[in-house]
Amino acid sequence: MSRRLLPSGDAALLVECDSLDEVLALHDALAADPPQGLVELVPAARTILVAIDPGRLPLESAATWVRRITAGAVAAAVGRPAPATIPVVYDGDDLAETAATLAVSPEALVARHTAAEWRVAFIGFAPGFGYLVSDDWPFEVPRLDAPRTRVPAGAVALAGAFGGVYPRPSPGGWRLIGRTDATLWSPSADEPALLAPGRRIRFEAVDAT
Repeated sequence: MSRRLLPSGDAALLVECDSLDEVLALHDALAADPPQGLVELVPAARTILVAIDPGRLPLESAATWVRRITAGAVAAAVGRPAPATIPVVYDGDDLAETAATLAVSPEALVARHTAAEWRVAFIGFAPGFGYLVSDDWPFEVPRLDAPRTRVPAGAVALAGAFGGVYPRPSPGGWRLIGRTDATLWSPSADEPALLAPGRRIRFEAVDAT
C-alpha cells in the first residue's frame, strides 16, 4: 500500500491510492479527524482531493495531517447516521436479462439488491450520480453492448461492481433494474446531492402506484 500526495494548486492536495478500498478507508479516517481549515474531501476511484482554506490550514500542514492518518483506520460506527432508504419499483427493462446473465432469478437479484447496505464511493458522470459499492454485493454485472441514448431520471442501475441511480435523463450503458421517485439532485437544496460521498444507502422494494 502506498499513497502519493500531489499539490493541486495552492488550496488542495490530491492523494493517490492503490485501490478503491483504500480510498474508502482513508476517506473515513480523514473525515473522522478533520483539522480546522479543511473545506472538502472529494473521493474518486483511486484518489481523494483534499480541499483546504490555505489561510487557516497551510498546504504543508495539510500534507502532514494526511500522512499521519493510517489508511487502514476507519471512522467509528458510534454516532454514524442510519442508512438512507430509497424506495424502488423493480420493473426495470433489463431486470430479467441481468438476472439470467448472473444465473439467478429476478426475485433473487432484487432480494440481494435490497439486502445489501450500499455506500456512495464517489460522484461522477453527472451531478448527483453516486457510484455505489457494497461488501454485501457479490455480482459483477456487464454493461450493455450498446448504451441507450436516453435513460430516465430515477432509473436504478447496475454496472460492474457498482450500483447507481440516474439523477436526470441522460445516455447510459448501465443495466436498468428498477426506478425510484426519490430526488437525487436538487441544486437549490442545502445538500444538492442525495448520494453524497460516504453516505450509506439501502434500497426498499415497493409496489408501483
